[in-house]
Amino acid sequence: MTELSSSIIVIIDCQTAGVAGDMFLGALLDLGADVTKVTCAIKRFESAEYGYSNIKVDIKQVMTNGFKATKVSITSDKSSSKNGVQLIDMIDKTVQHIDISSKAKHFATNTIRSLITAEAGLHGGSLHDIHLHEVGLVDTVAEIIGCAVAMDDLGFFNAQICTTPVAVGGGLFKFSHGITSSPSPATLAILQSKNFPIKGGPIEAELATPTGAALLVNLTSESIKFYPEMIPTKIGYGAGDKVFSEIPNIIRITMGKPLEAPLYNDNESVAVLETSIDDVSGEVIGYVFDRLLHDGAKDVSVLPVFTKKNRPAQLIKVISDLKDVQHLAKVLIEETGTLGVRVYYCKRYVLTRDVYLIDLTVSGQKETVKIKCSKNNQGKIIRLKPEFEDLKQLAKKTGLPLRELADLVTAKAQKTLLSDYDGNNKSET
Repeated sequence: MTELSSSIIVIIDCQTAGVAGDMFLGALLDLGADVTKVTCAIKRFESAEYGYSNIKVDIKQVMTNGFKATKVSITSDKSSSKNGVQLIDMIDKTVQHIDISSKAKHFATNTIRSLITAEAGLHGGSLHDIHLHEVGLVDTVAEIIGCAVAMDDLGFFNAQICTTPVAVGGGLFKFSHGITSSPSPATLAILQSKNFPIKGGPIEAELATPTGAALLVNLTSESIKFYPEMIPTKIGYGAGDKVFSEIPNIIRITMGKPLEAPLYNDNESVAVLETSIDDVSGEVIGYVFDRLLHDGAKDVSVLPVFTKKNRPAQLIKVISDLKDVQHLAKVLIEETGTLGVRVYYCKRYVLTRDVYLIDLTVSGQKETVKIKCSKNNQGKIIRLKPEFEDLKQLAKKTGLPLRELADLVTAKAQKTLLSDYDGNNKSET
């Protein structure tokens, strides 16, 4: 089995032709799932106990509306109507005799329960009493087991799985209980049970089947309208039985990996406040500078500029958390008398910053100095910088030049911190 991680993204694209169990299984095999494993698992239903004999799994490449896709057809010589408990029992027993992960087993058992529970609720009977015609055919349980095995082989149960809203078609169609509108009552009940998003059309036909719906709601954790930022690595197409002139009757499953994470944190939204003043003394500007920092500004800078009529002025620029924007703008207006404050909202890239205590011996005495350590998202140390106030106190105490002490502290920090850095993801003190 190919082991994947949550760094792998899977997109189930069912917004055009909906979803059915055979289409889903076909797309998984098209992606490269082990055909032998899938076929052997399905053939386990071939027994007198289950009422199926001579199960055939036909897998072939077909062309549908100009697209090449994998089509799967599962049949048996003998089949009979079964009640809900029998179908659940068949899946529960089968997963115990095939070599798949516990996640895959839970997926299979949850899927059949979603399907049977919806059918029983619609027909108003118990799981024992309700006899299911289409659901009792071999392809239903075979598709559920086949998909569980195929997804386990591809590593889906350790991946991030997303789906588009599922197309459910429209119009009327005929099944064992008569004529009904699309989506079928069972399909709609299954999708409703998990608040799964749907879309009507794009043609008048049944596009989402109960088995397909049950597979979807038990597999995906997120619905998307647009593909996320990713690099596609594999694409699988699964074809359905019906042929439509308007659309290719296929489901597409895309496997990929996310774009590499930036080396620096980019999840910090900030605001930049600025105002120009040309009639305020230096003492007032110094006071405003200190008050802005005291009241929560992340950074303050004062720049010389020229304003209208070539007047020399000062541009006060403040970086602020979003929650502090109004308060800091009020401080600027009240303290400087400016007539307006401009505000820009943006993201900023920042390094992760930690503070470590570094012990070193200076003039025969053991001293401790704080050092700021900046790292990227992979834990790699980018910069080491001693705390200036600590260096200043140490310089006064020892009589040594501050510059020389800074070199000593940095060298000791490099030896202490960088020696523990494993080159991959983190540093330790």
